[in-house]
Amino acid sequence: MRAFSHPDQMRHTPRFFLQRGQLRPNFEVPARAEALLAALGRLGLPPETAAAPARAALEAVHAPDYLDFLEGAYAAWQQLPNPGEEVVGNTHATGDALANGGRRPGGIIGQAGWYTADTSCPIGAGSWEAIHAAAGVALAAAAEAAAGRQAYGLCRPPGHHAYRARAGGHCYLNNAAIAVAALRQAGAKRVAVLDIDSHHGNGTQGIFWEDASVLTVSVHGDPSNYYPFFTGYAEETGPAGTNRNLPLPAGSGDAAWLDAVSTGISAARDFGAEALVVSLGFDPSEHEPLGLLKVTADGFARAGADIAGLRLPTAIIQEGGYNVEVMGSLLERFLTGWGAA
Repeated sequence: MRAFSHPDQMRHTPRFFLQRGQLRPNFEVPARAEALLAALGRLGLPPETAAAPARAALEAVHAPDYLDFLEGAYAAWQQLPNPGEEVVGNTHATGDALANGGRRPGGIIGQAGWYTADTSCPIGAGSWEAIHAAAGVALAAAAEAAAGRQAYGLCRPPGHHAYRARAGGHCYLNNAAIAVAALRQAGAKRVAVLDIDSHHGNGTQGIFWEDASVLTVSVHGDPSNYYPFFTGYAEETGPAGTNRNLPLPAGSGDAAWLDAVSTGISAARDFGAEALVVSLGFDPSEHEPLGLLKVTADGFARAGADIAGLRLPTAIIQEGGYNVEVMGSLLERFLTGWGAA
């Protein structure tokens, strides 16, 4: 297995984070990538530097005006009187506004609310470079899968909460969806996404909601009291019936989580997937700051082995996981279980 990363991913250093009405340090820090890089070194899988993505590969998933916003937002923000260090919207386009003819504002303050779903995706001085590089990493992993192999993409920032034209939940470009689009363009007629991050992959679901050629399966914590709150329920199957959500109650542990992962594996097999994209999050871990699902290191090792059993060309795309003390060891266990080491 080859692994890919890019040094520019360290340039995103978000500070703003609002949790339960309090400002606190952002969880999505460069140390996450450092921990994963160290783990790849211990596995003997030093990552290769991915090439920059072509604009067309990004536009296969994301709206051109949204890409322009992400690239230019920080510079525009700095032209405001007395601007903060990061672009953070203070109002967001609601469903009611959109249903009544809401439109994209001309100014950067309004655009920040138009193109972001929440306040957990600030844009700072080096954010675009990191976002852009992460998409290139996803494309490098997808190219390996298109060649019939497996690859791991150390993508940071993560991507599965990003919609076609809206950021949210630490995510800006949907790296997994970009990998899917590349696989489809390379000739795969049916691609499955198996998302095992602890949060619902709402952006991925939204992007492929009407696409019968892509199966999206998400194993995550019950969203009735957990981000992203508004989507991720079992009844959301999509117009073509190719979306599958497997929400789990708090404290589920290994057995229930692995059963849900097994259900997702079976769904991918029944779908006739020719290629697989795994949205790999380590936030189901029992050692995470929120620790909702209580999955152990043994659980991640078993998941790696079970998913590898599909024997499909696969792009593994890194999503969440915020305990930098343990996530490197969890990557080791997952990839060792897969058989990559």
